[in-house]
Amino acid sequence: MGDSDTGSGANGTKRELVQSIFPQKKILFHSWFQLLLLFCVLALGLCYTLSSRPLSLWQSFPLQEQYQWFLNQNSRVNAPAYRIHPKNKVILNKTTEPSTVRSTSLQYHQAYPRNYHFLMDNTEVCKNKIPFLVLMVPVEPKNVAARDAIRQTWGKENIVQGEVVLTLFMLGVSREDDVEKLKQENLQHHDLIQSDFTDSYLNLTIKTMVIMDWLSTHCPAAAYAMKIDSDMFLNVDNLVIMLKQPGIPKTNYLTGMLMWNRPVIRSKNSKWYVPEELYPEPEYPTYTLGMGYVFSNDLPEKYVEMSKSVKPFNIEDAYIGMCMKKLGLALTAPPTPSQFKAYNYAYNRCEFSKVITYILGSSKQLLDYWTDLKKPGPPCP
Repeated sequence: MGDSDTGSGANGTKRELVQSIFPQKKILFHSWFQLLLLFCVLALGLCYTLSSRPLSLWQSFPLQEQYQWFLNQNSRVNAPAYRIHPKNKVILNKTTEPSTVRSTSLQYHQAYPRNYHFLMDNTEVCKNKIPFLVLMVPVEPKNVAARDAIRQTWGKENIVQGEVVLTLFMLGVSREDDVEKLKQENLQHHDLIQSDFTDSYLNLTIKTMVIMDWLSTHCPAAAYAMKIDSDMFLNVDNLVIMLKQPGIPKTNYLTGMLMWNRPVIRSKNSKWYVPEELYPEPEYPTYTLGMGYVFSNDLPEKYVEMSKSVKPFNIEDAYIGMCMKKLGLALTAPPTPSQFKAYNYAYNRCEFSKVITYILGSSKQLLDYWTDLKKPGPPCP
C-alpha cells in the first residue's frame, strides 16, 4: 500500500503539475497568436504602401509612356504580349532583361515579330508576279488620306523602268479602328497588311520588325525592299535606276541616308528619349534614317532571327542598325548620297526630278508636287 500510496501520490503530483502547466501554455499560445496576427497586418500594410508608391511615382514620371511598352506586357490589343509555342515551355529567367522571355530554343521579346499575328496579309500579291522592289509603308489605320495620296502618286505604278514594283501598307490595330471600312478598303486595293500589335509611334520598332517578318515569309523572292514613311515623296524611277546600276549588291545590302556616331538622347523631354535601361551605350551604331531605307530582300529574315537576341528600344531605325552590327554587316552609302534628302524648304521641279526621297508636310503637298513633276516637258531648264 505504501508503494501504491506513494505511487498514487506521485501520479497525483504529476497530474496537478500538468494541469497547472496547460493553462499557462494556452494563455501564452493566444498571446503569441495575437502578436503574429498583428505582425501580419502591419507587414501587409507596409507592402501595400511600398507597392503603391512606386506605381504613382512611375505614372507621374515625365514621358514614361515613351518606353512603357518595352517594360510591360501590353503591346498587343486584348491579347497577351508573349505567344508561347506549345512545344517550348517558356520560363522567366532571372538573369535576362525585364522585357525578355527565354524559351528552351530561343530568346525573344515584345519586338520579336512572330509574337504577333496577321489579320490581313494579302498572301497572293507576291505570287502572281515576283516583284523586283517592294515598298512597305508603315501607316496608322485611320490615315486613309496618306494611303490614297500614295496610291495616286508614287505607289500608283506597278511597272517602273521595266521592273515590277509593289506598294503595301503596314497597319497595327487601335481601339478606334473601323474594321469594316478597313476590310472594304483592302477589298478595293488589295494593299493592306495588318497585324495585332498596338499601332502607336512608340511601337515603330515592333511595326518595322513585323514588316521584316512579312517580307521574309510572304515575299521572299523579291530582289529588294524599302521601308518608307507615309509622309514621304519618293521618286521610284530614280530608286529603280539606282538599284539596277552595276555593282549594287544583291545580298546584305542596306542603304539610305546614313547616320554616323549619333548620340543617344537622354533628355526626358525629348520625343527620342531612350533610357539607359533600354540602351546603355552613349552612341548608336551606324544606321539609316528611318524616313526611307532600301535593303536587299535576304536581310529581313536575318533581322527577324537577330531580333531574338537584340534588346528592343524605341528608335526603330537605330534598332535596325544594331541588328546590322550584331550580324557583322556594314551599311553601304548610296551611289549618289545627295539623292536621299530629308527636308525640303521649297519645291523645285528640277530638284525633285533628281532625288529619291524628301520628307513632306502633308498629303496635299505630295499630290501637288507629283502633279507638277509629271506634267509634260523637261523638269530642268
